[in-house]
Amino acid sequence: MASTEATLYEVREGAAWITLNRPENRNALSAVLVNELFDHIQGALADDAVRSMVITGAAPAFCAGADLKSPPGEIVDGQRSVPYTDVMGAILESPKPVIAAVNGPAFAGGLGLVGAADIVVIAEEAQCSFSEVRIGVIPAVISVVCLPKLGVHHGMKLFLTGERFNGSQAVTMGLAHRAVPRAQLAEAVQEEVEMINLGGPIAVTECKKLVRRVPELSVEEGFEVTSEWSGRMFRSAEAAEGMAAFREKRKPSWVAAQGSKTGET
Repeated sequence: MASTEATLYEVREGAAWITLNRPENRNALSAVLVNELFDHIQGALADDAVRSMVITGAAPAFCAGADLKSPPGEIVDGQRSVPYTDVMGAILESPKPVIAAVNGPAFAGGLGLVGAADIVVIAEEAQCSFSEVRIGVIPAVISVVCLPKLGVHHGMKLFLTGERFNGSQAVTMGLAHRAVPRAQLAEAVQEEVEMINLGGPIAVTECKKLVRRVPELSVEEGFEVTSEWSGRMFRSAEAAEGMAAFREKRKPSWVAAQGSKTGET
């Protein structure tokens, strides 16, 4: 496991686990942490052994939001500053799925990671809040990734009041996919990782693009674009392997390869 001042990074079973590691500060988003988080995402993207990423926090919190003493975007060591918007953008545009494992409280800017992630598994007990209004500011940049999930109805009330909601409520409002007891969070996240590993790597990447793009198209444009897209995928080598494996009642090559890496038979 690679360790730095503010983050941990480990690859296991095809997933890069990135842990926000400032528990004494409830994993607040400092300039250093944001820089390292961005670097780890880029590292995972460049690693062919990585099929997905998991972002979580060192107990007891997931992320308390921006570190007001050293906010994201501040110059580090006199030379480097990664805007938090670059991190959220990297998650959104990542060709590899990103899972948020929300193990504890997630407030303000920390919910930007939740909004940007493709799959969100949250502890039922986790307390969340768009708390910016309570200190006289607004959840501006994170609204770009959170409002598409919350919608105007829930977003308006949560942004205006800063009220707290738990993991189960986050699922009801569309911000998360699964809420489980905290003790079962790692197991639930691993289930998501394993399901992603069953899909063809290219198909998984294309599915993420599909979900992002289709809602922006008219019905006519949608049918035109997706008909071409479907034809291209059916003609791919990955599809040929997947369909051959189905006919021959065997695992496709990408699943067999993953199994060999983890010692499965």
